[in-house]
Amino acid sequence: SGRQGDPGESRFYLSLADDLMRLFNAGAAAALMNRSSFPDELAIESKMVTRAIQSAQSQVEQRNSEIRKNVLKYDDVLDRQRKAIYTDRSQILDGEDIESRVDVFREQVIDAILDSHGTDGNWDLDALWNDLKQIYPIGLTVDEVVEEAGGKGMGRDFLRREILSDSEVAYRNREASLGEEAMRELERRVVLSVIDRRWRDHLYEMEYLKEGIGLRAMAQRDPLVEYQREGFTLFQSTMGQIKEESMGLLYNLEVQVRAAEGPQDHVHLEGGGLEEQSGIDESALSYSAPDEEGHNAVSGAGGGRKPRTPQAQRTAPAAPPQRGAFGQVIEADEEAAQAPQNRAMRRAKKK
Repeated sequence: SGRQGDPGESRFYLSLADDLMRLFNAGAAAALMNRSSFPDELAIESKMVTRAIQSAQSQVEQRNSEIRKNVLKYDDVLDRQRKAIYTDRSQILDGEDIESRVDVFREQVIDAILDSHGTDGNWDLDALWNDLKQIYPIGLTVDEVVEEAGGKGMGRDFLRREILSDSEVAYRNREASLGEEAMRELERRVVLSVIDRRWRDHLYEMEYLKEGIGLRAMAQRDPLVEYQREGFTLFQSTMGQIKEESMGLLYNLEVQVRAAEGPQDHVHLEGGGLEEQSGIDESALSYSAPDEEGHNAVSGAGGGRKPRTPQAQRTAPAAPPQRGAFGQVIEADEEAAQAPQNRAMRRAKKK
């Protein structure tokens, strides 16, 4: 059990067949001892053996140090990403004006959508408009843009300018309907919620990548370099998802604004969609018990059940409205109805 603070010294015995000597001393000490014909059970004290053990221990520590350095290089990739996310999150929590950040988000999201739907003079306008509708209630029509451009061969700058102007008008309308103070609070809550959710997903993706990245060595590739490269790609994708989802929720999240009862808070927001999605239909988990007038209620006279209404006489339930990715109601005539109003607002803004 070793000494318990008593005076004296400790002595350790090490076999020459131990992994430390076998792997890191190349068997030099064992070969010398074999030539000396010492009995196996005899304890040997020799400066040469002591130096061999010290050399083996030094090699082990150097090897472990290199392993730790390599692990730190992997951790450094995620640490830099964590600092970037936490810096943004801390600035929002500290009350930084987020309106300018949202304006940058809107421009970057629209730029990303434009880049994925063609180049100058060669645009897939129908697909572009469908993707834009998923982000905000677009008031532009394809025919209007083509008419103003004088044909479908429009440049990217013109198309970007028109879409950005329309999206800004839609955002200001949203702000006017909720109120400036409520809009700032909504921006803060939405961006924080999306950052937290997407960052957790990103951590899972990075852990999954790290588990299998060592197999890249079989293809004569440095696993660390591959991890750095693909980790950066995943982080860029996560940042793009944060911006796109934030803008979609800011435009389309159903929110109720009411005055708060406390003396400090001025507004209180109520809305759904910010909680983490579980992928389970809530209607499948809800239970609705029959009331006194329900079909399954027991009658007082004969103890029988009330007859069900025939299928042919039942009123068909109204079809639920078509909704987009962020819960917005999609109406077929909404775009045509908003186009003249938004066009007038855009032209007034330009003047």
